Amino acid sequence: MKDKLFPALVIALGIALSGLFIYMGIHQFSNRDRAVAVKGLSTRTVKADYVVSSFRFSVSGNDLVALSEELSGVENKVRTFFLAKGFKESDLSLGNIDINDNWNGYYEHRPANRYTISRSLIIATEDVDKVVQNQGCQVELLSQDVILNSNSWDTDYQFNGLSELKPEMVEEATKNARAVAQKFADDAQCSLGSIRSASQGQFSVESDSNQPWMKAVRVVTTVDYYLK
Repeated sequence: MKDKLFPALVIALGIALSGLFIYMGIHQFSNRDRAVAVKGLSTRTVKADYVVSSFRFSVSGNDLVALSEELSGVENKVRTFFLAKGFKESDLSLGNIDINDNWNGYYEHRPANRYTISRSLIIATEDVDKVVQNQGCQVELLSQDVILNSNSWDTDYQFNGLSELKPEMVEEATKNARAVAQKFADDAQCSLGSIRSASQGQFSVESDSNQPWMKAVRVVTTVDYYLK
């Protein structure tokens, strides 16, 4: 009887231990599967550090040689005007010359001036404040019979300092994500574990609609945390 009892106890103990290990494994697997996905946001408001602005001018007439000389005179007036505003010579450049035949496609009732020659003066500078201060200054050239055509989309305010902001913004977004996850864990009456996975969203840089030289930089990170 004793010989049969011992093997039976060993088998029973083995079954009990197997059941315990299976339970622990399932419990551990279940805990691993408990996680929360949260997002963290970081934003900054910065000013553009570079700007490219284009001003277009033109002359019209019937003699191309005379128009070329007239265009050169307008170029000098425009360049002198912006230099007097405090821009540097290196800030200014001229675009290509465009010649338009206004009679093209007309067989009668042709316009009085056959040719229009156009060109652009381009300002590219890091002195963003100076460009902002001189918005609308082309009105002053009207007294010199010079009309500058410039639209809001002809001015491109840029921000090139994103690489310097990235590390601290990612850190801040991650901290914000952890704070949200901790609040979720507290509400669920459990502990916040380690990070299961994380992904950094794309950085976005958007212009203010009223002040396009001001930029809103934004990044969102998504982090998955284990819950214990």
